Amino acid sequence: MGFSKKHQAAVPLLAYQQEWVNDDSRFKICDKGRQTGFSFCSALEVVLSCVSQRSLWVILSAGERQSKEYMEKVKQHAQAVGVAAEMLQSTFKADSLDYTMLEVKFPNGSRAIGLPANPDTARGFSGNVILDEFAFHRDARKIWTALLPTVTRGYKVRVISTPNGKSGKFYELWNNPSWSKHFVDIYRAKADGLDVDIEALRAACDSEDDWLQEYCGEFLDEASAMITFEMIAACEDAEATVELPEDFEPADDLYLGMDIGRKKDLSVIWIDEKKGDVFWTRMVLVLKKMPFRMQRETLYKFLELPKLRRACIDSTGIGAQLAEEAREKYGSKVEEVTFTSAVKEDLALYQKQLFEDKRLRIPSQKEIRNDMHAVKKIVTSANNIRYDADRNENGHADRFWASALAKHAGKTGKSGPVEYESIRKRRIKRQEVGY
Repeated sequence: MGFSKKHQAAVPLLAYQQEWVNDDSRFKICDKGRQTGFSFCSALEVVLSCVSQRSLWVILSAGERQSKEYMEKVKQHAQAVGVAAEMLQSTFKADSLDYTMLEVKFPNGSRAIGLPANPDTARGFSGNVILDEFAFHRDARKIWTALLPTVTRGYKVRVISTPNGKSGKFYELWNNPSWSKHFVDIYRAKADGLDVDIEALRAACDSEDDWLQEYCGEFLDEASAMITFEMIAACEDAEATVELPEDFEPADDLYLGMDIGRKKDLSVIWIDEKKGDVFWTRMVLVLKKMPFRMQRETLYKFLELPKLRRACIDSTGIGAQLAEEAREKYGSKVEEVTFTSAVKEDLALYQKQLFEDKRLRIPSQKEIRNDMHAVKKIVTSANNIRYDADRNENGHADRFWASALAKHAGKTGKSGPVEYESIRKRRIKRQEVGY
């Protein structure tokens, strides 16, 4: 399946995009910088395959929004090369849940099917497969395990993603020598004619790590990260929200955490709805450089939500007055939390445990992802352990701590004073009694 002059006139590609389309290897993989146009050229490969012979392609994307965007590209390419393809939408049931399935049908009987990534959706079809932004798929390993039998009979596999740390299935596949590999960072894309302002993009990145991973395609070492990108991706869910849904009426109890900043750091209010033993994010509100009077008014509005059962508020330093006033007004519903080393250890490790057990659902948002990944376990020169993150212009992992406070509010559930005992002290006690 080559990229003919006729198709080149209809759908002009850059050199690295042509290389991808013309590579007919059964297994091929791409480590690419963001916004370099790989969804565009991989969608064209699907169309060319479907036009040349009757075939089935299944595209698994990170979520329903990404799936819809990809399938729109498939439809547009079909129109560009003069094929009257039809796009249909239906519902696909997997793992007791309903998923939106988009299907582009071609006159010769070929089909391209777009689905949100899920181990059960991967099992549902036998055909060629594209895993788009695979490093950010929830349950990537289970998806890969479910996928292999569906491509046994000679079908092709395409894996495309921006890196997500030195762990996870995408990283393992990239290091498999039997795959045909394509690497395109922002510099290669620019050299081949992509119209981008590299310096402006770099200046807009939150950190050097963001630049190296998001645009330069580097797999960053996660050895010091407490919560890996793979763990974070496994807990991202389209049903988790950054803003409270309109006319919000929660079915279950709500829990609030607030990390307080003023000039350098952000104030963040995080609200969870606890459904069974799973915390679903319902709101992540960032208050940047907001005067304390306005922070107070905003906080009180949410403390009065009907099903808000408990709130844990950062009372460290500049947060002390706001937390104290909230406690005076709302009584035992509000707990003041001072960030000592022992407290931060307990908060951080409980949140890590929730990630490991997949007992939380968070929005798929870059800022949240970076904050969750930013906190590290640090051993001081005195051999003490603390949990902290580097401070930058976007705060000090403030979303992480707001989330951790909300989780602690939901962990204890009942109103009353918060009592903390460090993990290390509990270990010592267990050793003293012989277990």
